[in-house]
Amino acid sequence: MLEEERGAMEAGGGGWAEAALEPVRWVRMLCRELGATFVAGVVLVYGLNQGFAGSFFRVASDYYWKDVQRVQPATVQFLSIFFHVPWVLKPLWGVMTDVLPVQGYRRRPYFVFSGMLGMFSTAILAGVGLSVTSAVVCFVGISTAVAIADVTIDACIAKNSIDKPALAPDMQSLCAFSSSLGALIGYATSGMFVHHLGAQGALGVMALPPTMLVFLGFYIYELKMYQHNMKEKVLNKVTVAVKGMVQTIKYPVVWKPSLYMFLSLALSISTHEGQFYWYTNKEPPNPGFSQEFVGMVHAVGAVASMVGVLIYHKNLKDYPFRSILFFAQLLHGASGLLDLTFVLRWNLALGVPDAAFVTLEECVSRVVGRVRLMPMMVLSTKLCPPGAEGTFFALLMCIDSLGMLVAKTGGAFVLRALHVTRTDFSNLWLAVLLRNLLRLSALGAIFLVPTADQTDVLLPQDLLSSGSPVAAAGDEEERLLQLGKLTSRTDDDV
Repeated sequence: MLEEERGAMEAGGGGWAEAALEPVRWVRMLCRELGATFVAGVVLVYGLNQGFAGSFFRVASDYYWKDVQRVQPATVQFLSIFFHVPWVLKPLWGVMTDVLPVQGYRRRPYFVFSGMLGMFSTAILAGVGLSVTSAVVCFVGISTAVAIADVTIDACIAKNSIDKPALAPDMQSLCAFSSSLGALIGYATSGMFVHHLGAQGALGVMALPPTMLVFLGFYIYELKMYQHNMKEKVLNKVTVAVKGMVQTIKYPVVWKPSLYMFLSLALSISTHEGQFYWYTNKEPPNPGFSQEFVGMVHAVGAVASMVGVLIYHKNLKDYPFRSILFFAQLLHGASGLLDLTFVLRWNLALGVPDAAFVTLEECVSRVVGRVRLMPMMVLSTKLCPPGAEGTFFALLMCIDSLGMLVAKTGGAFVLRALHVTRTDFSNLWLAVLLRNLLRLSALGAIFLVPTADQTDVLLPQDLLSSGSPVAAAGDEEERLLQLGKLTSRTDDDV
């Protein structure tokens, strides 16, 4: 039934009206199959908190460190390592959401907590003049709030991907499209807010997304678990969850693609801060882009990111994992040549203005980046054992975060070693060239990725069987949920 409905939607009818109605039908189908509050939760977390807030944060924070704190680009890159620590700790948040329910709920209280933490951190950052150390603490608080909300909704996504594997690519498409749409709005407005309110004042706008997380925590649908002797069982569940993670990661079908994703991210060292300081520098021959233009370029990139989502959803989700990730990584390395061309100013020799060229470069990198990321996310959901979806998906995302942490650290060392500062960008092109070569080197590990299709079940049968400790924990959890449902009905009858 589901496959027939999806096929009908993809076949569609003729005309613009049918094309316009297809996304509406698709969202309605997801709401019917997965639940309306789950779809709303994905949109709020990925669209508002990661998409809008993440993009707004990127522009406003860059100007905050450059104009308010006035630190060097390599120093900003080192400080950003601390912002990634909460994402490295995602297994901890995953264990908390899986085995530490609050008043019988495993997801709702963590949405409320993350929202309150984000609101508090943003208010201090935007309203008080802070030292570098205090500002870093507030940024870490904001990052922690987003990470906890992310791991909570990802646990829901991973569970639904196991329960309904045919919808796994659709869920990732919903996540990616929501994130891209939110990023479009965030980037389009960030430059204007920074220009009129200043970088510190603009950060106050970021109090809105965590506020919505608090509301989500009260309204998202979740069955209450029966809590008889729950405190005595928490330690046992933590032990089972950790053992399950260790057991699962030992399987080659799990650790090999996990290692590839780590290498792919770690070898793509970040030179962002050096490039940002360069293209916003007003002294000739630097581009000297304005705050509004920087925001608008990123907004155009967000539109391109949505195009990447559509390309994946319509044309690439049926390709095997290894094939799509090979060509995506190849394009990822090749697209970096546009950055090199821009930094070396070859675009002017070709007669292409800076504004047009940087917009082209942003669009290409966003499309390629989205096409590269989405199959990785689908692959990650396929590696999660039933019963510990949140914990293990968080572990995989932790591995990815470690990769990005290594990329940030490596980029900071490269920028410092090449003496790229607030005013000296003579060696920036060498940093960009090294980054591009490292991206291409990740292709040497593509054999670690399975050749399976994106709708295949990857985990071995013994991990999926009821006899495994992780599945046994999932069965126990299901019994608690069913008992909670029965108790709720009994209370209603009384």
